[in-house]
Amino acid sequence: MTNTIPTEFEVLDERAAGIGGDDRVEILYTGTRWAEGPVYFPAGRFLVWSDIPNERMLRWDEMTGAVGPFRQPSGYTNGNTLDREGRLISCEQGARRVTRTEHDGSITVIADRWQGKRFNSPNDVVVRSDGSIWFTDPPYGILSNYEGVAAEPEIDGCHVYRADPVTGEVRIVADDFARPNGLAFSLDERRLYVADTKARHVRVFEVRDDGTLGGGEVFAAGGPDDGFDGLRLDDTGRVWAAAGKAVLCHDPDGTLIGRLRLPESTANLVFGGLKRNRMFITASSSLYSLMTNVTGARPVWAGR
Repeated sequence: MTNTIPTEFEVLDERAAGIGGDDRVEILYTGTRWAEGPVYFPAGRFLVWSDIPNERMLRWDEMTGAVGPFRQPSGYTNGNTLDREGRLISCEQGARRVTRTEHDGSITVIADRWQGKRFNSPNDVVVRSDGSIWFTDPPYGILSNYEGVAAEPEIDGCHVYRADPVTGEVRIVADDFARPNGLAFSLDERRLYVADTKARHVRVFEVRDDGTLGGGEVFAAGGPDDGFDGLRLDDTGRVWAAAGKAVLCHDPDGTLIGRLRLPESTANLVFGGLKRNRMFITASSSLYSLMTNVTGARPVWAGR
């Protein structure tokens, strides 16, 4: 039987008054050192997530509730997503690269260098409907051997990158971050939200037609316990962020309107299930799940 804890959703603004769901949060698995990077595979009805320090990825089966290994060693994989063809895109902190797992299980390297220099440790990744791959590159995987392989940085700074789907060209699209982390596109893909964990805020950029970014103002600022990490949108454009011991819900105008409290430090989240209304949350040692009346944004593989 699945363990549960009471749902603690705090309404901070009347715009969150209609948000609801199960009165108990499910604990689907406990036993990771630092859970990250959840990605839901609708075709197989399973979820894959990362356990970075243990250098493994785990798989939870929605039909049976069983948990087993997905990949080990994993290259200290952190963030994951799916591309337009339903293939797994992963950020490998240990190998300092972004990869794609093909349908036959083989692995293709999408990017491992910028101008001949190795990345710090790619952290999180999103795919746009044009096939371009956008990812963040803080240094967590090279700071020690705990989440990767200790090494000296080859690139000056921690940046946001875009990999071109046709040419494979990798370019910096934002270079003024302290610790860029989670990222997500707006529903129309004309804006890109990027979390800066060290600065404790989320910024929003204009996505231009040529694939460059403009703007970059602060979208949401957190308190001393809100180290923003993973980001996801629902189908109304609200931004959900893993931050501290909570998942924060922001209105499209940036107002913090709700807070889902959890007993562990959260890292990331994803909407899944048959109707994209089941929220999966990775937090420290555990994988949590909550059935809600919120529907996740339409994923890139489903078309726009």
